[in-house]
Amino acid sequence: MREISRDVDKELHVNNKLFLNPERISMPDFDIDFCYNRRHEVIEYVTKKYGAERVSQIVTFGTMAAKNAIRDVARVMDIPYAETDRIAKMIPNELKMTIEKALLMNPELKAEYDSNTQTKELIDMAIKLEGSPRHTSKHAAGVLIADKDITDYAPLMTSEGEVVIEFPMTTLEELGLVKMDFLGLRTLTVIKDAVKAIKRNYGVDIDIDNLDIDSYPEIYEMLVNDNTIGVFQFESGGMTSMLKQMFYDIDRLNTIKTDEDRKSLGHEFFERLIAGISLYRPGPMDYIPDYVAGIHDPNSVKYDCPELEPILKRTYGVIVYQEQVQEICRALAGYSFGRADLIRRAMGKKKQYIMDAEKEIFLHGNKDTKKEDEDLVPGCIANGISEEAALTIWGKMEEFAKYA
Repeated sequence: MREISRDVDKELHVNNKLFLNPERISMPDFDIDFCYNRRHEVIEYVTKKYGAERVSQIVTFGTMAAKNAIRDVARVMDIPYAETDRIAKMIPNELKMTIEKALLMNPELKAEYDSNTQTKELIDMAIKLEGSPRHTSKHAAGVLIADKDITDYAPLMTSEGEVVIEFPMTTLEELGLVKMDFLGLRTLTVIKDAVKAIKRNYGVDIDIDNLDIDSYPEIYEMLVNDNTIGVFQFESGGMTSMLKQMFYDIDRLNTIKTDEDRKSLGHEFFERLIAGISLYRPGPMDYIPDYVAGIHDPNSVKYDCPELEPILKRTYGVIVYQEQVQEICRALAGYSFGRADLIRRAMGKKKQYIMDAEKEIFLHGNKDTKKEDEDLVPGCIANGISEEAALTIWGKMEEFAKYA
């Protein structure tokens, strides 16, 4: 597993400097999955190692979504529950739905808003409160480890019976503190229990950390044949349907003659699996047909400019990973490692204002900057990329950023 991961990193042109480099301002993200039943042991360990005064979990603020805002305001206005429920149900059950968007999408809600004074007052007030913090809870994974007492940096509070830092993650990052994400993953617990069951029932020892996955491409035949119950991230019907498209050439298993053939095919299939997991989510799903078409006919892949080919070749012309965006910024516009990382963080944290500010620099550079500490960027056009191609590429990166 480790060997094939290194190979994939190499062939995807993933440079370690994209993760840690002297120009990087922020600390890297530490996201680690642990067995669900033993996550508390990890927290206990770091608390014992670094001291209870220097380790704490983090608060998170739940905000008013569209329907919650309607219901909370209606409660204050003493509007009967039945009437409140009727209006709230007019808001579509869609991801990132807002009240203003619902007014545009649902003619019935718009008519109610225009004709009923009480409903208009309710909705106008709910729009003002929508997105505001509503309650606090403990972050599902975040743990902060400080170099001295946490109270020297931030206030503490209790949430769900435990002491947590009262500042949200973004504020802690701005203070330069190191946040770890210790996530309890049930799948790791299932794997641990399965290994124990195999030992108990069959007397076979399995070292889960040293499985030679690239030597067993037959695994992908099981995935294509819908044998995915209990397999993390591959159980849904939509995912198995995508796998059938991605592994349309599963019959190549019959052509294996040597260990080298087996390893090569396992490696190629593993790359597709990684990309499939990354693409199967809202937004990037729109590019699955392009990715699949590239698998079927690599010669059909079109690049907006030749400089993109070495960056996107392994993903058939589709932006799949944040690191590819960093490479695009460096190769096409002349960004430094540090500035390219700024783009990556803006995507991950959904900071659209940073993306908006960087667009002009990506296109035309910043040779006229008056900031002494700002990196000089020549920009795509100065580097020979046409404005039309640069705008198209930036548009694709922006679309990717919405779901990165």
